[in-house]
Amino acid sequence: MPVVEAVAVVPVPPNVAFAISQTTMPVRRRWDPFVRSQHFVDGATRPDKGVRTFTRSRHGLSMVSEYVSYAPPTNVGMKMVRGPWFFEMFAGGWRFVPADEPGHTVATWRYHFRCRPALLRPVADRIGTWLLDRDIRRRIAGYAAGCADPVVVAAAERDLRERNDGNRTES
Repeated sequence: MPVVEAVAVVPVPPNVAFAISQTTMPVRRRWDPFVRSQHFVDGATRPDKGVRTFTRSRHGLSMVSEYVSYAPPTNVGMKMVRGPWFFEMFAGGWRFVPADEPGHTVATWRYHFRCRPALLRPVADRIGTWLLDRDIRRRIAGYAAGCADPVVVAAAERDLRERNDGNRTES
């Protein structure tokens, strides 16, 4: 199964790095070049395990994904529930760990996928790897820029204060 991965060191601590990764519209558009539109579905108002989101990419493709893990400030994982016909399976995980430099975070984003139909998989998986590798690198570069954007950081810190329940946002 193909895997694509991108890593960036960002100038914020892990709890803020995680919170930035979970920002919603319109703040998300400041840093995420992949997302054209995105919203929670099924009445959800915030991310958590089991919550589903609808995302339309800049390519015009749409996907409904579900959080399979949500563990602030260290990691988040999702799987495709419904998406483009050419993905038999798509899942991803984002991980955030303290960097060697104080106040910085190493963000690692990894996607796993399998294309269909099976007959075309050897070629489709190679094309998918090339395209997704390009997109994940562009996306994590946008994320790193967002981690240096005062508007994005302020929105994430505000969200942390609003959601702080004593155990989900500590670094």
